[in-house]
Amino acid sequence: MGKVAVGAAVVCAATVCAAAALVVRHRMRCSGRWARAMAILREFEENCGTPIGKLRQVADAMAVEMHAGLASEGGSKLKMLISYVDNLPSGEENGLFYALDLGGTNFRVIRVLLGGKDGGVVKQEFEEVSIPPHLMTGSSDALFGFIATALANFVATESEGLHPSPGRQRELGFTFSFPVRQTSIASGNLIKWTKGFLIDDVVGQDVVGELTKAMERIGLDMRVSALVNDTIGTLAGGRYHNPDVIAAVILGTGTNAAYVERAQAIPKWHGLLPKSEKWLVINMEWGNFRSSHLPLTEYDQDLDVESLNPGEQIFEKIISGMYLGEIVRRVLLKMAEEAAFFGDIEPFLAVMALKPFQMVEEALSSSSLPTANQRSNTCVAVAQPGHWLGPVTGLGWLGLAQPI
Repeated sequence: MGKVAVGAAVVCAATVCAAAALVVRHRMRCSGRWARAMAILREFEENCGTPIGKLRQVADAMAVEMHAGLASEGGSKLKMLISYVDNLPSGEENGLFYALDLGGTNFRVIRVLLGGKDGGVVKQEFEEVSIPPHLMTGSSDALFGFIATALANFVATESEGLHPSPGRQRELGFTFSFPVRQTSIASGNLIKWTKGFLIDDVVGQDVVGELTKAMERIGLDMRVSALVNDTIGTLAGGRYHNPDVIAAVILGTGTNAAYVERAQAIPKWHGLLPKSEKWLVINMEWGNFRSSHLPLTEYDQDLDVESLNPGEQIFEKIISGMYLGEIVRRVLLKMAEEAAFFGDIEPFLAVMALKPFQMVEEALSSSSLPTANQRSNTCVAVAQPGHWLGPVTGLGWLGLAQPI
């Protein structure tokens, strides 16, 4: 997931640099166009800036929402979901384990052999699979059937020494990176889809049950022993290597955070206090955070209206990989339409106007469009604003640190 986030930012910046090079070609003879293009960029930079004062305002607003979400269900934009995880890895675990990581346009199946206290990670293998777009808005049977088949194919590649002990069923940790209201450590009902998924017959259902049925249909003998969010999985991975890790953040197709909270600081928790520890891991679902202090531009607002979930996941839409390319596309399109940023290049306008939510480099790679090797300071103007991951994510960390 981390690679997706970094890749999105790098690709977007590189794409804008490539596009900006086209400006240089016309700059001397089209000074009026250049001035208008730069005015659009300056306005964009100003509108999504994140000075320290604004960062503190947003961090304070997030802290308020966190406390409200811990106090009661539905009391906050942040769901602050109780994960039922009250025990994290110690680094002494051993044996063969499988994991399924479903959190965006791709999913990963993982096989790892742990060697105990002194052995660490003996061997790790994984495979990444792209989810066809039609499955993201299809049916439960189609999506989970596709995933189960990929998992079965991966299990079939077990090499010598990586088989489970005789009579022992393979165990699977299921990382499901969407809002779920958990009912136990290995079950939970989907609250809603995010990140471009929209499969109605899964909402309200136990996602472990859906996956289990799909595995049973193809004869895959595997038991889901834990259901966690990807942020909790990341937190567990960090704790495996460092006992002082208490929080984790995901910046990928979407974004989220999880952290360790004192059980007594969770008023809405009505169960027994954890036996092994006095804390529980909280899945914040911070992608749905919204505040009047967030630096939302006209491009953010238009993107939100045209998305599958208007009015929701606002924080996610200004910092995560699924949307960064779309923001850049919209800025470039306005520059092309209002300032003839690319000269008289009709193919560019046609491609960029008709392909929303497509990564920008795909549009610019069209063979009908010109290429350029030069670079321009224009990319700096676009790469510095708050849409880039550092400033806005930093304010999230500050908000997260206050309750801890």
